[in-house]
Amino acid sequence: MSTSFWNTIKYSPALLGASLLVANNAYGAPKLEASSTETLPALQELSVAQAKGESKGESNSEILKQINLYNSNSTDVDSIDQVTSVSQLRDVSPGDWAYEALRSLVERYGCIAGYPNRTFRGNRATTRYEFAAGLNACLNQIERLIAASTADFITREDLETLQRLIQEFEAELATLGARVDNLEGRVAFLEDHQFSTTTKLQGEVIFTFAGAFGEEQADGSGDDIDENITLSNRVRLNFHTSFTGKDRLRVRLEAGNFTKLSDVTGTDMARLGHDADGGNDVEIPDVFYRFPIGTKTTAYVGTSGLAIDDPFDPNNPFLESSGIGALSRFVRRNPVTLRGPEGAGAGLTYEFSDALNLSLLYLADDGDAPSPAQGDGLFNGAYSAGAQLGISPIDNLEISLTYVRSYQPGEDVNLSGSTGSDLAKQPFGETATSANRFGAQASLRLSSQIHLGGWFGYVDAIAEDDNGAVEEGDNAEILTWSANLSFVDFGKEGAVLSFAGGVPPKATDIDGADEDDDTSYLIEAQYKFPISNNITITPGAYVIFNPNHDDDNDTIWVGAIRTTFRF
Repeated sequence: MSTSFWNTIKYSPALLGASLLVANNAYGAPKLEASSTETLPALQELSVAQAKGESKGESNSEILKQINLYNSNSTDVDSIDQVTSVSQLRDVSPGDWAYEALRSLVERYGCIAGYPNRTFRGNRATTRYEFAAGLNACLNQIERLIAASTADFITREDLETLQRLIQEFEAELATLGARVDNLEGRVAFLEDHQFSTTTKLQGEVIFTFAGAFGEEQADGSGDDIDENITLSNRVRLNFHTSFTGKDRLRVRLEAGNFTKLSDVTGTDMARLGHDADGGNDVEIPDVFYRFPIGTKTTAYVGTSGLAIDDPFDPNNPFLESSGIGALSRFVRRNPVTLRGPEGAGAGLTYEFSDALNLSLLYLADDGDAPSPAQGDGLFNGAYSAGAQLGISPIDNLEISLTYVRSYQPGEDVNLSGSTGSDLAKQPFGETATSANRFGAQASLRLSSQIHLGGWFGYVDAIAEDDNGAVEEGDNAEILTWSANLSFVDFGKEGAVLSFAGGVPPKATDIDGADEDDDTSYLIEAQYKFPISNNITITPGAYVIFNPNHDDDNDTIWVGAIRTTFRF
């Protein structure tokens, strides 16, 4: 060192102490604090010795002695303990400028230690040894965190295995890639040429071989039943449009060429459940909209084809459908409460819970609704207004209680849904009639493969006009009931073997007129057999004893093979 440096040191013990501190920290020795009361006298002595001309070797030896003396008297060599929370350090407070950094290192990474007396001594300078110990603890903790977060990562061995698989299945992967490209192209084409983004086209085509057999017709004409076998069709195209994903607007096109078996046999009891006349002229029978209101209410509104059994539940899951349900019209659903004036109007269903719901409706005959100029319209012509309470006391039992108030003018009166006798249809002849209709339907799943169902219906009819033969206010009572048993997945998954029977609507009491003398019984057996997801064949037959509730009429048999195509 230069003479000027040592001259400066000789007259500045404080600077000498600072120099020793730098050297101490630089070479890893324990720290010397310039403010120590033990260090300053030693430095002063060293300075005096230098002033008297003592040798450099002697001064260095004396410096080391003083350093060892300081280290042996130091109170800062206590061992340190790991802490898990910054609150464990007594001399650290939230007001300290490095508090947040210290808390993060202690609580998030666990790599800062305190002294045994739970102090941190944040204003104290650190030694290289302390720095090395703290850094090592942090690095070890980081390694553990990385190892824990990547424990499930793919390994080099996994990558090598994957690479071998890619090489072995290179041809197959190339084929799959080509197929994906082809599918993407086809999807793009369909998107560009799709029918509609909101509307789906659904179709149903029915071919039916059918014939009625017996002696004389049941209408008292004395004519024989025409026993010819017919092949008829019914075609329906449904356009189902959804605007929200939860609603549905239905527009239906329909055509058919059935000859109604009621014309062949003389009784409505013989009607097929899917007949449609009209010489295959295309009609638009259904135009109505179903949509949710909130999460518990479903509303219906329509101008044509809105039926009572849309808001109301027939509770007849295997036989209600005209396309794949019962072959006879009577067995499909309760004819006195679920058939009547219908077509235009509104309805809603409110779900109180999974076990309880209430449905309401008001429907006008769709032939009357557009004709207010003729004195009809929604509220001046034939109508049905009613309510249905649905109850499911247990998971496999569903019950519905139905009430409908109806009015039908003149020749349009039909209280039996075209399934009963002439008297049940028009108990007062072509006289305007109102009616209180009551019904109870039930559906019970005895097991996953056995289903039992049925209904009971009662009508209290009131004559509304005085036409000479019938007095205004005359009453008539009409009764009907049915039961059915279905075996699901019988012989094949999706196949259903069903048996059903009951009493078609019967007039039991008419003021001032005769009632139905006897009781008719209709029994049906059918087997619904799916050929594929889109084709179902249903062979079956039903028999009518005492047609038109008259035991003088001959028994009538009806056989049918219905093939249904759905797409």
